[in-house]
Amino acid sequence: MKSFIISKSRRLRVTPFTSRIEKQGVKGYTVYNHMLLPTIFSSTEEEYKHLTKYVQVWDVSVQREIEISGKDASELIQLMTCRNLSNSKVGSCYYAPLVDLEGCVINDPLIYKLEENKWRVCIADSDVLLFAKGIASAKQFDVDIVEAKIDTLAIQGPKSFELMEKVFGQDINDLKFFKFDFFNFNNNKFLISRSGFSKQGGFEIHTDDVKSSQELYDYFFKIGKIFNLKAGCPNHIERIEGGLLSYGNDMDIGDNPFECGFDKYIDLESDIVFLGKESLRKIKKNGIKKKLMGVKIDIKSISLTESLPLMIEGKNIGELRSGAFSPKFNKVVGIAMIKTDYCKLSQKFELMFKDNLVHGEICNLPIS
Repeated sequence: MKSFIISKSRRLRVTPFTSRIEKQGVKGYTVYNHMLLPTIFSSTEEEYKHLTKYVQVWDVSVQREIEISGKDASELIQLMTCRNLSNSKVGSCYYAPLVDLEGCVINDPLIYKLEENKWRVCIADSDVLLFAKGIASAKQFDVDIVEAKIDTLAIQGPKSFELMEKVFGQDINDLKFFKFDFFNFNNNKFLISRSGFSKQGGFEIHTDDVKSSQELYDYFFKIGKIFNLKAGCPNHIERIEGGLLSYGNDMDIGDNPFECGFDKYIDLESDIVFLGKESLRKIKKNGIKKKLMGVKIDIKSISLTESLPLMIEGKNIGELRSGAFSPKFNKVVGIAMIKTDYCKLSQKFELMFKDNLVHGEICNLPIS
């Protein structure tokens, strides 16, 4: 597929870090939540190898944050997700699929509990703000719903812990996975969570002040040479190997959370109330017809702009939704939606790619 220039405008927002990233040699962007998300600096494979050994700083400000506060905030948040948040704690963040009345996935955000009646929903690429406002209006909830003016840096990779300790002190080591707290840098407080879109470990830093966030970004690179720090971005290879799902690529509003493997985040037994609960009960009773699985394909490169059908003896068994060449496996790995009758480990299949018939097999997620 031919690449084209992206024309910037007020509608396509930049971030406080865009000018710095461009000086650091970003070569490509995609558009995500109406913002620019860097996609490549050198090559996806080189950045994959670096990420798994060292540490990178990612500008992931595209993960917009919807702040919901007020008397009915907790009721609204629970209504949006099939995950039971009744015992949630301030200072924790929760991976929580959002579902509609039909039980279909409309987003898979991290939800941060800031106070008893104040939450932030860190969203994937869909209009959750309008979804939340629509429910609140229909229910006449007493809530305030705004897009918070937050920009996010992700510090990812095995050396991220040493780098963060050097910047924020030893207390950062006490932060547990999917917990957050506030830490000081140059007399400014930053909300930092142990989270991120990689399997290498790391942190996400949520900033609400442009000047202090730019100073922090610059300081990382001032002291980060000893850790071989580089600017980076979410890595397609690493996330597929790790089974990290991308909304809009691996799943969308045509899929339900059972099909996406979110069973442990679906509570149909308690008395919590959420949209789509009855629909999900019916889906569970009747059983699912398709499921996300890993795949390995015997080719050395792939580029997807649409799903590719997977076949067995001419019969469609599913579709490939994401794929990338993996240096670790020396072949393409991918995430596919497979008909449940064929969700068997090592099940062989075929697909057409660039007018060639190629072979592959089904495997688990994460891919091993």
